[in-house]
Amino acid sequence: MAWGEFKDIAAERRLFQRRALVMLGLVVLLFFILIGRFYQLQVIEHETYTTISDRNRVQVQSVPPTRGLIYDRNGVLIAENRPVFSVTLVPERVDDMGRTLARLGELLAISAEDMEHFNRRLREPRRPFQELPLHYDLTEEEIASLAVHRHELPGVEVSAELVRHYPFGELNAHALGYVGRINREELQKIDPVNYAGTNYIGKSGVERVYEDELHGRVGYEHVETNARGRTLRVLERENPVPGEDLVLHLDMRLQKKAFELLEGRRGAIVAIEPETGGIIALASVPGFDANLFVTGIGVEAYRELSESYDKPLFNRALRGQYPPGSTIKPMLLLAGVDSGTFTRDYTIWDPGYFQLGGAGRRYRDWKRGGHGWVDGTKAVAQSCDIYFYELGVEMGVDVMHEYLSDFGFGAVAALDVGGALPGLLPSRDWKRGARNEPWYPGDSVNMSIGQGFFLATPLQLATATAVMANRGEWAQPRMLRDIAGDTELTDVLQPEYLDKVSVRNPDNWKYAVDSMEKVMHGERGTARAAAVGAEYRMAGKTGTAQVFSLAEDEEYEEEEVRERLRDHALFIGFAPVDDPQIAVAVIVENGGSGSGTAAPVARAMFDAWLTDFSPEQSVISQSRRTAP
Repeated sequence: MAWGEFKDIAAERRLFQRRALVMLGLVVLLFFILIGRFYQLQVIEHETYTTISDRNRVQVQSVPPTRGLIYDRNGVLIAENRPVFSVTLVPERVDDMGRTLARLGELLAISAEDMEHFNRRLREPRRPFQELPLHYDLTEEEIASLAVHRHELPGVEVSAELVRHYPFGELNAHALGYVGRINREELQKIDPVNYAGTNYIGKSGVERVYEDELHGRVGYEHVETNARGRTLRVLERENPVPGEDLVLHLDMRLQKKAFELLEGRRGAIVAIEPETGGIIALASVPGFDANLFVTGIGVEAYRELSESYDKPLFNRALRGQYPPGSTIKPMLLLAGVDSGTFTRDYTIWDPGYFQLGGAGRRYRDWKRGGHGWVDGTKAVAQSCDIYFYELGVEMGVDVMHEYLSDFGFGAVAALDVGGALPGLLPSRDWKRGARNEPWYPGDSVNMSIGQGFFLATPLQLATATAVMANRGEWAQPRMLRDIAGDTELTDVLQPEYLDKVSVRNPDNWKYAVDSMEKVMHGERGTARAAAVGAEYRMAGKTGTAQVFSLAEDEEYEEEEVRERLRDHALFIGFAPVDDPQIAVAVIVENGGSGSGTAAPVARAMFDAWLTDFSPEQSVISQSRRTAP
């Protein structure tokens, strides 16, 4: 055997040792690298990964505030919140949206409209993990069915929320307005932080005007969830700040009375407390149940309301623009005397018609044959058109516009009534701009009796009446009386201090008011029948507004005219005369005679406010208690 064939055991041992040392060094190096990585993750980046872990386990959820309540002046709750159970889905937690919706359709009576609304919201921009409502106002059977099948429906929850409810339904829909679901346009305008978790917002009326006060401030809670996203426990909570409670001037007793008086008719009543400007009744009839709009009205129900010939969705009190007719005559009588156009003892002969220039078109009086010799007081009391035709032509449009605008015509003078229209108080400039025509004397004739281009809303008529009752003092109409919270009333209700309607002689107010008193209590006053048996003195003015025009020699025969084309009946008034507590404007569409239809309605409103209600509200009762 050759010597070279034997192994070099020593060399192999050295080689093995070198290799073992290299491997050991490599293992040690890797170990230190691992220790270093552990140190980086556990010490250096501890907070970072703790935050990431918590995000997987802990979520921040918004807690919507409770909407503020609304009361009438006597503490009657007129807008409350009631619990409603609804089905909501969090899209990020739903495994298969199509299958989930199909399964929910088998378990619940979900309408096609609800499904369509949900799919639309699903496509709209929204906050991550925001619950999307699918079906509202669940029954007990539906809640039980969802509880049984809950394990099949990840991402589906039964949510309880407080939803706006209006106990008086139709009575307050036009006065209060209503809330509804936040739409896409509103989502772009609201504060996304403060409205997180809120599904409803004020859409009209008081609910919209005072949205900021009623909504409150959102709260938050940190919740621990499992792998399926279900809440296990609440770790931390910041309570929301509920909205402020509002107290309105509105009186539900008078509001109910107004609806009863207009039942079966179309029209509006606005009643104002002259001293404060508080709107104590605002009725537009027919109305609608505002509760239908809170969670979303169905297509058929909305079509029925919107296509109704009686227009229940139309707010006649704020947006109905009607020719004011003869109701403006007391204001024009004041303007004529105060401007020096006529004197108080000025009289005219009324033959039953008026002609411009003695040879032009004949403008007729409502009384065939005329009123004979007429002064200003008699002209208002008996509503003599001829007197005001002459007065209007002599004053001209500029003087009439100046005085009538001081009473609030042609503008929205109310402080917090959303959606009101300004009407139309015509002028030379308006006609030139709107029709590219000059102002003609015939236009002044029409304007002098509240016809032609002149338009006013019932709210404006009530406002002007309150100014007349206050003898020129302005108290801007308002709904809000008080805020039951920390917010000061002056922080949200900031009246404009309108100038008093100034007159050259303060006795002119008495002259105009006396003429309105004669309407109610004069021997031939047009509304004397409505004042019979009253325990107080009242002032008023009847009016009739034409719905369509007559030819020059055409006579008006009411029985031959279709009901919808009959004249509107109007009335304005206040009571008592010497200490006004209530000013009222009434319009009954197609009611015919203001004296026969609208005046008795106003008298019933006066009686209700002054004598029928509680002693605290009763002027007559107070006078009886203090009498010796």
